[in-house]
Amino acid sequence: MKPTSVEEYLQSLPQDRRDALQQLRAVICEHLPEGFEECISYGMIGYVVPKSIYPAGYHCDTSLPLPFMSIASQKNFIALYNMALYADTPLYDWFIAEYPKHSSRKLDMGKSCVRFKHGTELPLALIGELTRRVSVNTWIAMYEKMKG
Repeated sequence: MKPTSVEEYLQSLPQDRRDALQQLRAVICEHLPEGFEECISYGMIGYVVPKSIYPAGYHCDTSLPLPFMSIASQKNFIALYNMALYADTPLYDWFIAEYPKHSSRKLDMGKSCVRFKHGTELPLALIGELTRRVSVNTWIAMYEKMKG
């Protein structure tokens, strides 16, 4: 059965993953700009633009709020999905340049997914800064530009 709340999601994890996700979640919540909401989104802990702010919702399923970020415990890693990294090349380039200043581990990253094999070595300060950099209005503008 899939978790329906953030607490259920966290309780479903092994202790080491739970500890890492709780630290990651705390940093994100501390730096998350006003207007985003935390929820379960696509089976992960998600941070979305609620439909009260962006009634159009997500173009792939307009019944859903607009996704922004998610964190998840995957089989072999902890994942941070940040859609603004995909939508904004300068933000992506900034993140790539900053990462080595915060971690001795090699960056394992796709277009919007950053994978961490070791939950004890999350670059929390960098993730906090990344989270803080994109407001709700900025994300909506990026999203609308990206989808055309």
